[in-house]
Amino acid sequence: MVSTIVAMKIEYFHASGFGNGAMVAEEFKKQMTAKGVTVNVHHIRDARPKEMPPADLYLFSAPGRLGKPIGGMRSFLKKAMLPSGGKYAILTTELAPKPDRKTGRMPTEEEQAKWQHVIPIMNAMLQEKDLVKVAEGKILVTGIRGPLEEGWQKKVEAFTSQIPILP
Repeated sequence: MVSTIVAMKIEYFHASGFGNGAMVAEEFKKQMTAKGVTVNVHHIRDARPKEMPPADLYLFSAPGRLGKPIGGMRSFLKKAMLPSGGKYAILTTELAPKPDRKTGRMPTEEEQAKWQHVIPIMNAMLQEKDLVKVAEGKILVTGIRGPLEEGWQKKVEAFTSQIPILP
């Protein structure tokens, strides 16, 4: 009897405005493809949220704006028809914290969490759809339009190691 091995399939949806998220998506795809995983990357403007392709994992990536995921991603997630119990991951691109102008002190993780809600908002929206989170992460952007932080490919690699690969 011949057995067929079906590779794990990930559908990656990003909302890159200045190309940073698209670069992260392509790096993720490159790294996961090397592990034998099929990754299809889509910009949300080219995807139909009510016609989501079947996948073993849905990955969503959005930049933050004023501490929230950009409006296009929030709208996409509200409309997305995803299977109950499906698995998801989030990988955001967020503005790197800057030192306080008066003191020069960098904000702590706790202080950043008070104004940066991109991941928690996306998690809440996806968990309302009865999806199960398997991983989350963020890549920092040094300016509004970029570039990505130094060593960002290593952060993508660390994120890929959180993804459980199906046999």
